[in-house]
Amino acid sequence: MNLDVNTLFLVTIYVEAMLGLLLLFAWIQNPTIHGVAWWGFAQLMRAGSIALYGLFGSVPDLVSVDLAHAALFTSFAMIWAGARVFDGRRLRPLSLFSGAIVWLCISHIPALADNANLCVLITSGIIAGYLWMAAFELWAGREEALVSRWPAIFLLFAHGALFLLRKPFSSVLPWSSGTEVFSSLWMTALSFETLLFTIATAFVFLAMAKERIELRHKRAALIDPLTGMANRRAFLQDGMALMQRQQIDRCATAVLLIDLDHFKSVNDRFGHAVGDRVLQVFAEASDAVLRQRDLIGRLGGEEFAAVLYDVERDEARHIADTLRACFARFAHEVDGRTVAATASIGIVINEDPTFDVPGLLALADQALYLAKARGRNRVEVAGLDLLTSAETSRGHISRTAA
Repeated sequence: MNLDVNTLFLVTIYVEAMLGLLLLFAWIQNPTIHGVAWWGFAQLMRAGSIALYGLFGSVPDLVSVDLAHAALFTSFAMIWAGARVFDGRRLRPLSLFSGAIVWLCISHIPALADNANLCVLITSGIIAGYLWMAAFELWAGREEALVSRWPAIFLLFAHGALFLLRKPFSSVLPWSSGTEVFSSLWMTALSFETLLFTIATAFVFLAMAKERIELRHKRAALIDPLTGMANRRAFLQDGMALMQRQQIDRCATAVLLIDLDHFKSVNDRFGHAVGDRVLQVFAEASDAVLRQRDLIGRLGGEEFAAVLYDVERDEARHIADTLRACFARFAHEVDGRTVAATASIGIVINEDPTFDVPGLLALADQALYLAKARGRNRVEVAGLDLLTSAETSRGHISRTAA
């Protein structure tokens, strides 16, 4: 019995578009999960590319429409990007368009453009590559959550294999490409891929929900109750995880050690309630200034630390200066009382991922001491000359005076 190709075609576009809108709705409800937004836009773009193919040719004889191909490749690249962003890894924007760029270059080479079978194979290879990279990103994520991710990993891998093997399998089928039966088979395969990715997305959501519940329980014991920041233990754990990721991404990080100036005097003069509010105001200022990929925690008392991930020296200095100025502006008035609260910040730039967080904090501590020696409410970046000077000045400053 022949299948209604047009109905399958419209249903496939409808399912793709609805899945994309549902993912975007889920992201709007929880904007912190950026990977969901990437997958939502990917589904909408894939639905658009399928619609473009339908406008320019019949299903079994899809013509080489540059726009449709570019949209299709970019949609699968966004699936890979969503899997990467899901675990907080850095996104490389150029890679989103690499598949489309490669195809546009190949399609204008006469020898390749005239070989339809080779073009389909290259197309399938690009898409399979993106899906397999997405599966790898999920596999390379949190080790303790791998069990809850394996169904999505398997389905993404199978989806890529289906794309890669579609052309070789279709060439040995007994039907010719001009029959309605063949059209129905191709459309059914396309609909099956949509169903396959929908199921994979559902498994990713289940894994995501399970991981977030587990993470919420773990974080309850790792959060500073006053500021809502990571406590010392959580900061050191997460900081080490960032250093391990630095080895993969090969980027520089900056470690900031921050101490609130004259905090003991604030407590003595205004009371601990105002002092606690000053600490909360600093937490608000850091939320306003630091980027999402950065890490900040309260080490204890009036001492805070931050790791700026994937940052250059000048950018780290600018972020620290902005944080210092933002805190001074926020803290000018606390609960109706004028409080002279400022912060001194020491920075060390780390381009060697073999350093551990405690070692980097020790270097940042020397820069912090020099910042206090030079008048407080300032930022100093650790360097060989700076550290020598800091060692000389350190004996003249005590932690109580700070």
